[in-house]
Parts: sequence; structure tokens; C-alpha cells
Amino acid sequence: MQKIKTLIFDFGDVFINLDKPGAMQYALDLFNLKTFDADMIETNILYEVGKISTSEFIQFYKSKFPEISETKLIYAWNCIIKDFPEHRLDFIKELALQKKYKLILLSNTNDMHIDYVKETVPFFEEFKQCFDVFYLSQQIHFRKPNTDIFEFVLTANNLIANECLFIDDTKDNTDTADKMGYHTWNIDETKEDIVTLFKTKKELF
Repeated sequence: MQKIKTLIFDFGDVFINLDKPGAMQYALDLFNLKTFDADMIETNILYEVGKISTSEFIQFYKSKFPEISETKLIYAWNCIIKDFPEHRLDFIKELALQKKYKLILLSNTNDMHIDYVKETVPFFEEFKQCFDVFYLSQQIHFRKPNTDIFEFVLTANNLIANECLFIDDTKDNTDTADKMGYHTWNIDETKEDIVTLFKTKKELF
């Protein structure tokens, strides 16, 4: 009997490569800070869950750092996004064709990032079409690792947690899902690749 019926994927560092440390350092250097101020962290979260618009988000940073141009602010925000290896597109396309699993994308992603991805990844729409549901935090107003986002996914799709496998590179996110009864894979993007899913987690399939 098939244990897993639904596969729930993060986006960044699962399909598209990110440079989290590099982007963080670039921003700290640009703002001449050692750590992000509390109001910056709060604003970033508000933007990520769609509580403020892109223009409000940019205006916050322009007010706080008036000497930095809007162009530089946008570059600093988007420079976290790197390449999308095409073999991962092939993997999800094949999965979608098989129709063995419900496929869900669940990502903490904001408008500027997804717009940048659309501009730089020519096959983004093809990728998006592979999923039964495509959840971005800014659109659904929830974010990982909060429990409410995982409850939302279960309720909205009439799912049972222990029939779902959730894959994410951030341990806080998989820890929450674990506690709620999901099967999880806290993927290490430095040495693992999503295309090995059925080999790495073969005990679930």
C-alpha cells in the first residue's frame, strides 16, 4: 500500500539555487550593518506574508537608508536568487506526468522574488504547471515555519499529514511539519539534490 500520497516541496534551494549567506552579507555591507535591525526583520516578514506591498516595502528601506538608490535596494533583495538547474525541471515534469502523487509547492516567497524568477527562468510557467497547487506565502498570508501554514495546506486540500512528505532545506520548517505528523526530508542543498528523492527516502515509497 502506498504510504505517501502527497509531495509538498519548498522552492528555494530545493529547485532553484539560492545564495543566502552571500545575499545577507551583500545587504549588511550595503547598509553598513553587522546585523539586521529588528524593524527590518519585521518589515521583511510583513512583505513575505503580503501584509505590505512592494512599493511600501521599498519605501521603508528608502526612508531608512535615503542614500541608497531604489535600484541598489532591489538588486540587494534579488541577488539571493541564482540558477535553476534544468534537470530538476525534468524531474518534476516526469512526476507530474506519472500522476501518482498530488504535487504541492509551498514557498516563503514574495512578489519581487517571484517576478525576478519569472524574468530570469524561461521555463518558470512550465515548472509551475507541474503542480496541482502552487502556494506562495505572500499570496496565502501564511509563512513557514508557523503551524498555521501547514494546517492550511492540510485543510485546503483535504489531506492527512502522515500521507504527506514535506521537503525543505530549512530545519525549522521541517521540524514544525514533523511535530504535526508529516513525513519530512530536511534536504541539505550542499550535497543532496531533489532528483534523488525516491532513492534517499525509499523507505516511504
